[in-house]
Amino acid sequence: MTSHRPVPGRLRAPAPGWTTRADVVVVGSGIAGLTAALRIHAANPSLRLLVVTKDVLAAGSTQWAQGGIAAALGPGDTPEQHEHDTLVAGAGACDVDAVRVLVTEGPEAVRELIALGTQFDHHPDGELSLTREGGHHRDRIAHAGGDATGAEIQRALIAAVERAPEIEVVQHALAVDLLLAADGGVAGLTLHVLGEGQRDGVGAVHCRAVVLASGGLGQVFSQSTNPSVSTGDGMAVAMRAGARVRDLEFVQFHPTVMWLGPDSQGQQPLISEAVRGEGAFLVDFDGNRFMQGEHPLADLAPRDVVAKAITRRMIETGHPHMWLDARHLGADASEASRVGDRVGGEERDVVSRFWERRFPTILRVCREHGVDPVTELVPVAPAQHYASGGVATDLWGRTTVPGLYATGEVACSGVHGANRLASNSLLEGLVFSRRIADVLPGELRDWADPVADVRPEGLVSGERRRSMQETMTTRVGVLRNAAGLAEARAFLGSLDHGAAEVGPDAWETTNLLTVSTALAEAAALRTETRGSHWREDHPDRDDTKGGHVDSWLDADGRVAVEWTYAPSTDPSTSSSSAEVPA
Repeated sequence: MTSHRPVPGRLRAPAPGWTTRADVVVVGSGIAGLTAALRIHAANPSLRLLVVTKDVLAAGSTQWAQGGIAAALGPGDTPEQHEHDTLVAGAGACDVDAVRVLVTEGPEAVRELIALGTQFDHHPDGELSLTREGGHHRDRIAHAGGDATGAEIQRALIAAVERAPEIEVVQHALAVDLLLAADGGVAGLTLHVLGEGQRDGVGAVHCRAVVLASGGLGQVFSQSTNPSVSTGDGMAVAMRAGARVRDLEFVQFHPTVMWLGPDSQGQQPLISEAVRGEGAFLVDFDGNRFMQGEHPLADLAPRDVVAKAITRRMIETGHPHMWLDARHLGADASEASRVGDRVGGEERDVVSRFWERRFPTILRVCREHGVDPVTELVPVAPAQHYASGGVATDLWGRTTVPGLYATGEVACSGVHGANRLASNSLLEGLVFSRRIADVLPGELRDWADPVADVRPEGLVSGERRRSMQETMTTRVGVLRNAAGLAEARAFLGSLDHGAAEVGPDAWETTNLLTVSTALAEAAALRTETRGSHWREDHPDRDDTKGGHVDSWLDADGRVAVEWTYAPSTDPSTSSSSAEVPA
């Protein structure tokens, strides 16, 4: 199965106006990228290491992570229990070996993050404060600043990088394309840099390895919790270099994103699942708690279950959103009607203090948008949140292109399956970046000259971005069917690649086209409903389709998709086949 027409094999761009060299280039500055850089530097300080980031160091998705980071750190919790919850949420599409790596190495990785300077929240007795989120059967979510976990982790990692001046950082640098050697492996990377001294405009970094840690694809859709920089650049760069991407159809839509109105576009305010973990619940316009009976965990069911339930109720009632009721958090409030004050003045003060301590960021954002969650219901609806799929890797972050590694949301390590378990994303970036650092210094490629690039170049105008996002949202969003997917595939195939003006807007839009095409093709191939992939015309899970869907660019530049192996979901039958580093 292939796309209707080819996508650009490389981005049309000026010839490099400057060059530099580095042994390793890390693309991205969130938890995955900075952890990889710090660990590679620690493993071999003599390597020249370059970190490039599209905006400033703190501008990626990590800083927006509210809920926290999951690991079996609490009394009575075990990696086996964390593994079980991860596999259940992944709906039969997880790779058990990858999940086992995540949960067994996760606690040590979090402890090392604390040793690095990350200040998680603690109870008065000094014990680490752990909470629970959807899909977890234990309190295992470590958080910082109440709901500012990502920002605190980002702060600690940036401080650590600043203490290692040998790690060179280039900000405002967009990765354009990989430079390839005669064997098809990595020889370098072209960048577009805005105003970094003598490095301005398009240049080339000749290197021996590239680590992609560039984040997700949220801007494929009209509404997303992802920042504006999340335009799928790393996935598109990898595909144009010949790498396979895996399971792009598994796009997680967070169920409780603040609804800002029918015309709202771009990054939307996330209402963390941790709010429901503390006791908030969903209601419809009649005050009915509609998650009761939908799942044994009710409002704390896995995200795909909650997102689908909200969407169904929206369709049934004709309303554009549902409500989140958190007016009782921290207080012993009795049941009350949907309208009016939920608690009296004294209890309202208790609730307010609870919000200010536990969710200060969410409280501030809600109030900025005219809603006080202490006394009012919060309008919520699903919006794109996380890409469970990405560049296919093994257990050590290696891709199918020699010298190219991937980690974090840009990668598909196999841990998330069809539906990421809450707060496993920060942990994945942490654990698998550490594993990349374990092997990369010992398997660095020899220096190689780039070969002449004969891939057909092209660009899509940035003016087409809005229509592309709207098409993906309405046809390849929470609800999918064959007719809508066919419309989306035809629309994507109709976009012109030749008339765009060269520049970042067109480069990003072309990356969005490449990733959108792969996503739509994978969603069309998977004729079943599983996890975050919901086919209205195939509403049941079909375990004959329990494998992965891989996508890549074929010799003609079309996006090709195919089924790959079917992973085991029974830990007792799993056997590790991953290569172990020497």
